[in-house]
Amino acid sequence: MKYALITDLHANREAVEAVLAHARAQGAQRYAFLGDFVGYGADPGWVVDRLREHVAQGAIAVMGNHDAAVVQGPLPTMIPEARQVVEWTCERLTREQIAFLAGLPMQVVDGDRLFVHANAFAPSDWMYVLGRVEAVRSLQATDARFTFCGHVHDPKLFHLSGTGKAGDFVPTPGMPIPLSEQRRWLVIPGSAGQPRDGNPAACYATFETQGSTLTYHRVPYDVESAGAKIRAAGLPQRLAARLQHGE
Repeated sequence: MKYALITDLHANREAVEAVLAHARAQGAQRYAFLGDFVGYGADPGWVVDRLREHVAQGAIAVMGNHDAAVVQGPLPTMIPEARQVVEWTCERLTREQIAFLAGLPMQVVDGDRLFVHANAFAPSDWMYVLGRVEAVRSLQATDARFTFCGHVHDPKLFHLSGTGKAGDFVPTPGMPIPLSEQRRWLVIPGSAGQPRDGNPAACYATFETQGSTLTYHRVPYDVESAGAKIRAAGLPQRLAARLQHGE
């Protein structure tokens, strides 16, 4: 089974369309969406509807902090820009779309795989996995051999050996990585809708269960159109600039 691992879509239609097309071309058989479907971008309704279609066809989807904010109200820790977009998004989603987001689980376990937005040790607290300390804490909080999570917008891969030795590295796009059976793994695909590593191309990853092979991908998309929509919607202008520069 080949999974497409897609996270932090952030209402960016142009990026999501490009990633979904790329994943189909890669032969993805099942999709796992790791949260934050709304926020920052100008097409929340379109993205939620695509997500609903994929879930109806068997895709995995979990709730992200921006999705929770639309359902429950902005979090006190959110920056002003994010709070503004949450309020704007709530006015543009239907009751059915918001109800769908409200029904998303915090995490999904599928065999030896855990799918979650932020981390495995406290999914609803939205703490970031920024380094080895948080990665080890997350890996030790689950029996799953593979943890797939989002929230962090830069692609990263962490591993933990049976003796407790941890490691991490930034993957090279397009290069398959065999995930050793001797280790446990935490996979962060990077953001499809708002990359922050200086590269504006959308991020996602594919995971082949047979052979446990992971491949990170970067997908160029129409950044100009996505940014123009943000500006036309009256959303914070800096959000459009962030897409342009991948920050």
